[in-house]
Amino acid sequence: MDMVFDGHNDLLLRLWRERQEGGNPLQDFIKGTSAGHIDAPRAKRGGLAGGLCAIYIPSPHDFSLKEPDADGHYATPLDPPLDRHSSLDIALGMAALAHQLEQAGGWLLCRSTSEIRAAMAEGVFAAVLHMEGCEAIDADLDALDVFYAAGLRSLGPVWSRNNIFGHGVPFAYPSSPDTGPGLTDAGVALVKACNKLGILIDLAHITEKGFWDVARISDQPLIASHSNVHALTPVARNLTDRQLDAIRESRGLVGLNYAVTMLRADGRDNPDTPLSDMVRHLDRLVERVGIDCVALGSDFDGATIPNAIADAAGNQRLLLTLRDHGYDQDALDKICRENWLRVLASAWHE
Repeated sequence: MDMVFDGHNDLLLRLWRERQEGGNPLQDFIKGTSAGHIDAPRAKRGGLAGGLCAIYIPSPHDFSLKEPDADGHYATPLDPPLDRHSSLDIALGMAALAHQLEQAGGWLLCRSTSEIRAAMAEGVFAAVLHMEGCEAIDADLDALDVFYAAGLRSLGPVWSRNNIFGHGVPFAYPSSPDTGPGLTDAGVALVKACNKLGILIDLAHITEKGFWDVARISDQPLIASHSNVHALTPVARNLTDRQLDAIRESRGLVGLNYAVTMLRADGRDNPDTPLSDMVRHLDRLVERVGIDCVALGSDFDGATIPNAIADAAGNQRLLLTLRDHGYDQDALDKICRENWLRVLASAWHE
C-alpha cells in the first residue's frame, strides 16, 4: 500500500462542529465514525498517513455554491469579511482540538519532516497544523507567533473571501482567477514573517494578483495545496498555465484537489465523476510542472469528492488507477508524499 501525505483537509472544522453539537469528536476520530471523510481507521485502510489539517473559520451562514444556470455557469458571491475576535475564538478551539487529539493518542502534531517520517513509520497519523484564511491573525502578527508556538507550520493568507491580508477568488465557473486585487500591506508583512519563521505559504484560494505578489516577495517555493488545471476546468480556483510555469520554476508544488467542481470539464458539483477526470488533471500537471512538483491535496471533509473514492478509505483506488495508467513506483512515491516532504523541508528551513 502506498502511504500518502495529503496537502489539505478540513477535518478540524468537522470535529469542531461536532463538538459544538455536543458530540465526542476525539473518540469518533480514534475509533471511527460514518461522518465525513477522515477518521483514524479509515485513514489507515486507505494509506492516508498524514496531512495538512486546516484551521478554517466557517461562514456565519450556510455557505453553498450558487445554483448553476442552464449552461452550468455560476458565480457565487464572496462572503463578507469576518470579525477577528470571533474568528480567533474558533481558531483557538480548533487548535485545542488538534492538541487534545495528540494527547489522546489519535495523531502526532508534527513540526518537522523528520517528525512526519517518524509518525508514518510508527503507523500514527502525522498531522501538520495549517490555517486556511488568516481571519484569526491580527495586523501586528502577534497571534501568528502564538499559533506558531502551538505548532502552526502552514497557512493560506486568504480563503475565498477578503481579509486584512488580501483578496480571495470566488467560486465561479467559468472564471479567470484574476478577480480582484492582491496582497495588502499587511499581507506583504505576513508573507515576510512566514518566510522568517518558517511557515509554508499556500496560494490555493488567492487571486491571481495575490499569487504574483507572493511570487515576487517570498523566498519559498510556490505552493498551491489543493488546486487543479484551469485549462481543463475553468473555475476561478484553478491555476492558469502561467501560474503553473511559475510553480515549476520555483520548484514548488501543486496538490491535486479531489473536489469534483474543480475536476469536471462542466464544473458541476456531481459526485458521479470518474477517476479518469482526476488522471486527466494529474497528467496535465505532470506535463506542465514536472513529476517533482505534483502531489495530492484531497480537500477531504471540505468538498464533494468522487463516489469512486468516497472517503479516506478509498484513497488507494486513485493510486491503483494511476499505476494502471503507467505511473511507476518512483513517480507514485513522489506524488504520494516525497514532493510534499521536499517543499515542507524547504519552507521550514530544514
